[in-house]
Amino acid sequence: MRSSRLLSILMLLQWRGRLSATVLAREFEVSVRTIYRDVDALSASGVPVYAERGRQGGITLHKGYRTRLTGLTPGEAESLPLAGIATVAHDLGVGVEAAAAQFKLMASLPAEAGEGVLRIARRFHIDPLPWYHRAEAPDCLPELAKAVWREHRIRIDYESWQNHAPRELAPLGLVLKGGLWYLVASSGGKRPYSYRVSSIRSLEVLDTHFQRPNDFELATHWPAAVAAFERRLLKEMATVRLSEEGCRILRAVSPLAAEQVQASSRPCAREGWIEAEMPIETPEYSARQLLRLGAEVEVLAPASLRRALVHEAQAVLAHYR
Repeated sequence: MRSSRLLSILMLLQWRGRLSATVLAREFEVSVRTIYRDVDALSASGVPVYAERGRQGGITLHKGYRTRLTGLTPGEAESLPLAGIATVAHDLGVGVEAAAAQFKLMASLPAEAGEGVLRIARRFHIDPLPWYHRAEAPDCLPELAKAVWREHRIRIDYESWQNHAPRELAPLGLVLKGGLWYLVASSGGKRPYSYRVSSIRSLEVLDTHFQRPNDFELATHWPAAVAAFERRLLKEMATVRLSEEGCRILRAVSPLAAEQVQASSRPCAREGWIEAEMPIETPEYSARQLLRLGAEVEVLAPASLRRALVHEAQAVLAHYR
């Protein structure tokens, strides 16, 4: 572990130049004292590294020094696709390996190319979460990731909205969508199904292996599964009237429904409003979603959705009488 950290420190100094002991300690999750001991060990092994004191000081390599020790360990090579996605790598339990792989890759680049990559990293950041959302990182995720990678069968206790039951699965892949982790797995040779990882109440990784289907590609499967899921849920249509403000709110809460409304919109007698078709789920669920639009929407059909809206609105009103 220490030898790997020493090499990673060397790569990082070669990539980013002078760094303080505090920054290095935070990067490798060790104490400042440990960093100084590591620097002494590097120096004793012949690496021209030294510490400069003062406000502008730090730990740095002798100008012009570059190491050729940029070989990746098996663990670092496996985590290489996640090297630029720190939070994902950390959630999956390979954060240290991913960071080390990134350092080594950057150190192996010519100085000009490395500086260009560093400029991008400092100027662009990807945050896939909507506002007011938090990413999930279930405790079982690292073990689940290992089972996916090593092709071990798993036994889970899974709580869905329909029931709570044990399942034995062949884990085929993990997907991070909107800050939520999903497991794609098959059971008994059936088609792959998606499971929300935070709904797994217990996980047991079995000793038995499974044969991964040769024709299964996660990147191809997932978009098709998402489209099928949306079609399965949004299989009914409602006729609605929406104000301009209602359309704006709808775009924020349900872009898919807003897209359908835009495509089917037509003028209506009420000034500033449109009439359109909107995809919906069950009347009970859709009523609660549509109440988020307040008085900026009016449902014309179906009658079941109108009744569900009246029932839900009366229940809310009863709380405030």
